Amino acid sequence: MTTTTPTAPEFQAAWSAWHDAHERARASEHGFLAITSIRWLTGTPERFDDAPGTWSTSDDGPVVVLAEEESIEVDGVRVTGTHRFGPLPERSSTSVVWQDGDETVVVEVARRGGSDVIRPRRPSNVTRVSYPGTPSYEPDPAFVVDAHFEPFETPRSVTVGSVVDGLQHVYEAPGVLTFDLDGPRSLLAFNGHGDGLHVLFTDRTSGVTTYAANRSLDIAAPDASGATTIDFNRATNLPCAYTVHATCPLPPAENRLDVAVEAGERLPV
Repeated sequence: MTTTTPTAPEFQAAWSAWHDAHERARASEHGFLAITSIRWLTGTPERFDDAPGTWSTSDDGPVVVLAEEESIEVDGVRVTGTHRFGPLPERSSTSVVWQDGDETVVVEVARRGGSDVIRPRRPSNVTRVSYPGTPSYEPDPAFVVDAHFEPFETPRSVTVGSVVDGLQHVYEAPGVLTFDLDGPRSLLAFNGHGDGLHVLFTDRTSGVTTYAANRSLDIAAPDASGATTIDFNRATNLPCAYTVHATCPLPPAENRLDVAVEAGERLPV
């Protein structure tokens, strides 16, 4: 099969289109920049100042009890009184819509690290309204590298830490990516979107010009021989780089690259 190497203008244009779309999604009216708080639910019913109803949870999942004058929308259906969400799978989330005066608020109901949480998302949140955009390195073809995927005989469950003290995340790792970037390197890969792969990593720029805790990268599914491409120009910050109301995972120890990856998103302003 013959492939065509993009010209410099084509490479720049493709990256710019991708990054502009990523920025629009990040700053969307109910994206993570709109989150006003993270509330860890317990068995004791609690009312919060940025969400409707009284919330609690148990082995049967989160429950909200709405006051007489309150209502929410769940899957487009108006709900009053008591609503039970049922047990939520780990790392899953669902959303309800609350009309607070003239503002439409989306309340994310999620399970993270074995706990149920809610995170209201308000378009007028100052973090979103004042968001200036994220600086990035200029796209550089030198940071697009050929990689080989080496699958494990059996996918491994990998436990990683979180930006929240004491919280842990468990991911399924199907194998390892090996590549050359100023020397031989490897990254433990997690399952990504569809058949693709996902990696979390740090490098020599972390805490200097890029976010200290982690960066994230999606990688196309390998072909039958295990060949794929890693484009570090598309490395992005996770929500924890912008808000304290995040539960982002930390990279596994294997993914601390001893090289300066001067590509992708930089420290937020």
